[in-house]
Amino acid sequence: MFEFDSMKLKYTLLLIASSSFLTWVFTSSFTEAPEVQPKTDYNVYALETPQYLDFAGEAMPLDQQDIRERIDRELLVNTYWQSNGLLMIKRAHKYFPIIEAILKENGIPNDFKYLALIESGLTNVTSRAGASGFWQILKNTGKELGLEVNENVDERYHLEKATTAACTYLKQSYEKFGSWTLAAAAYNAGNGRIQKRMEEQQTTNYYDLLLNQETGRYVFRIAAVKHILCHAYNYGFNYQDKHLYEMKETYNMLVDTAITDFVGFAKRYNLSYKEFKIYNPWLREKHLNNKSRKEYIIKIPKN
Repeated sequence: MFEFDSMKLKYTLLLIASSSFLTWVFTSSFTEAPEVQPKTDYNVYALETPQYLDFAGEAMPLDQQDIRERIDRELLVNTYWQSNGLLMIKRAHKYFPIIEAILKENGIPNDFKYLALIESGLTNVTSRAGASGFWQILKNTGKELGLEVNENVDERYHLEKATTAACTYLKQSYEKFGSWTLAAAAYNAGNGRIQKRMEEQQTTNYYDLLLNQETGRYVFRIAAVKHILCHAYNYGFNYQDKHLYEMKETYNMLVDTAITDFVGFAKRYNLSYKEFKIYNPWLREKHLNNKSRKEYIIKIPKN
């Protein structure tokens, strides 16, 4: 009798415990979660519009309301796209010295290095329209500017030669319009299109032109990126020199014959094929045809 009552008590306690657990599960599933307090360690701030901005020494008319709003947009977009901003800073440290020297040699204002930065992020990308390289040059335009462009060799990916070609185009635009701001806009839209819009709207001032959205934002984006990179810490970008990318030192090798296999060629210099192509991205295939015995300069990293 005692054994039976003890067993009955165990079953009773088990049923009570199970019922309590199920009640807790049911009520916790449908009870509103406690209010989460907002974090206070991250803030987004409006930006003060600079009192003065210029592109290539040509002042932006910041006294005009629409101009202030348009530059504010680009400052906000490029300030709060933090990951992209840091990548631009890091790559600029690596590639700007090369670009700056070529711009100076060709009499192009130093600010145009930021044009290359916004065009490609200083990477060898190809657009949907087929524009390629740091300077985003179209195939036919590249050929007109003296670049070799084919499946075997594409000098739009050759930083030095593509920069020189871009300088040629920019000088032509400046001679046509007499304004570096318009030359920058024409780099995006083409000389003919800018000339047509100027004639239609009877103005020679970029800031007075009504253009498509891409070209209308173009110079503003360049000016904004320039200002942010020149005052990076003021815009919240924190980094040390050790975080910046470096250009590895190379030496030049003159080649005036065909090369049948770049994989084997690279191994002769203790390089992988990938490393070889990093320094020579303009060589598009695994071999160099060179039937005309043209002279090419191939870069080999030291050590």
